[in-house]
Amino acid sequence: MNNRMCCRHCGAALSLPLLDLGAAPPSNAYLRAADLHRPERWYPLRVLVCQQCWLAQTEDFADAASLFDADYAYFSSFSTSWLAHAEAYVEKMIHRLALNGTSTVVEIAANDGYLLQYVKTRGIPCYGIEPTASTAAAARAKGLDIIEQFFGSTLATELTRSGRQADLIAANNVLAHVPDINDFVCGFALLLKPGGIATFEFPHLLRLLDESQFDTVYHEHYSYLSLTAVAHIFAANGLQVVDVEELPTHGGSLRVYAQRNAGPWSSTPAIAALLAREAAAGLTSAAAYVGLQQRANRIKNDLAAFLIERARAGESVAAYGAAAKGNTLLNYAGIRGDLLPYVVDRNPAKQGKFLPGSRIPIVGEAALHERKPQWIVILPWNLRSEVTAQLDYARAWGARFVTAVPTLEIR
Repeated sequence: MNNRMCCRHCGAALSLPLLDLGAAPPSNAYLRAADLHRPERWYPLRVLVCQQCWLAQTEDFADAASLFDADYAYFSSFSTSWLAHAEAYVEKMIHRLALNGTSTVVEIAANDGYLLQYVKTRGIPCYGIEPTASTAAAARAKGLDIIEQFFGSTLATELTRSGRQADLIAANNVLAHVPDINDFVCGFALLLKPGGIATFEFPHLLRLLDESQFDTVYHEHYSYLSLTAVAHIFAANGLQVVDVEELPTHGGSLRVYAQRNAGPWSSTPAIAALLAREAAAGLTSAAAYVGLQQRANRIKNDLAAFLIERARAGESVAAYGAAAKGNTLLNYAGIRGDLLPYVVDRNPAKQGKFLPGSRIPIVGEAALHERKPQWIVILPWNLRSEVTAQLDYARAWGARFVTAVPTLEIR
């Protein structure tokens, strides 16, 4: 471990290791056919924990501009359950915050407009901030106003000066993706109206540890967040946490509500209750962070052994979901096309490309009908229920579904 690295939030020296996955390419750096004849960028993939503010974080190797480039291929709208989640969020916020035609809603990391489309249809003024050209274009195609930049205090200051402050700022699955977390959070304190609310959704570190979700570690995730760490970061950058909810999304997430310091909202008892649970689970001591490495090794070894056994038996295997977490798992386990010949994905932006590192080809769902594999490995295990329902027709030819995290499970 590089003991010279300092915490991205508080600056303390980092020495407590959480996970070392060796090296891997960026998990969303999907390859074209021409790229197969070129070298790939691989970076060390290690996570350390700050023992001052308890922020878990990857070591600094890859910059954000290289990870979230013009060809970024993650489009949120290809998950029906995520769309339903977004629509329900919009309805809840409209009622909770009394949003109407005089309000302004902003989404940071608006992606392809999966969420703001529901705000727009309710007649509430809104705009999004999205730095990746591919998803920004998809959002604009929905008639949405998109600012194609990375968000931080500089952009927030410009927007505030132009009268574009927000009653509600939504930030789903982006807080973990920013290298300068202090500047990013400071931007919310600037862009919010005095009585406004910002909500942040992110995978909960407690669930990652409890359920060995090591495959959610990849370079695009700079931080792995607990409420304990988030409360520290927010307080230092002009925000106050006023409520928190636990969500089932992404294997277990938090939705944190925050206002500008000295804002009008009262804090709910849920905050103290969750902070106490995190402390009881050991998240404010080194002991809680020991053991994930061994569990990750067991998971990757079990998957490799399963696939080797299927190959020896001459049985056909496919994977479903060209997800970033799947790339972490496959690369750490050393899985290549000899054991897993193709992965199916519904996203046309990924079809015809190849997984980074493993270089396994990505194909459309028609391949399942044509090849009728005996085993289907679901890489985005958090969508297992959605995927198994979607692919239920495969049971007609005897296919069985497999997930590897937190333990190898066959259905």
